[in-house]
Amino acid sequence: MARHSTVPTLFPPPGYAHAAVVEAGQQLAFMAGSVPLDAAGKLVGPGDPLLQTEQVLANLEEALRAIGSGLSLVVATTVYVVADTPETLSGVWQVVRASGLGAGPHTSTLLGVGCLGYPGQLVEITATAVVD
Repeated sequence: MARHSTVPTLFPPPGYAHAAVVEAGQQLAFMAGSVPLDAAGKLVGPGDPLLQTEQVLANLEEALRAIGSGLSLVVATTVYVVADTPETLSGVWQVVRASGLGAGPHTSTLLGVGCLGYPGQLVEITATAVVD
């Protein structure tokens, strides 16, 4: 299983770990970016990054489940948010922390970006997870 750690001589990260170490011999899954589209391809939560984050997390959880993993087995994420203020990023991060990803804590990078791939898309999350 993964061992998560924070470095005591560094600033404590808010809800994530500095490092995640996975024992040799375990399978890792490198997930494609999860996006805020429903099963029919319709954008969920137009204009609302928090609703979009909830859909992104639901889609990520479904994709992980399909390969024998889950949110609690995620060791690393990158969270992309179309945002130009720290407040928007913080709001999205709170939704991420409230999800099963907060069980880790996993390692993470949170980025504000100019645009994402689908029209109206405000959030995307990529993940690396241990396969149980």
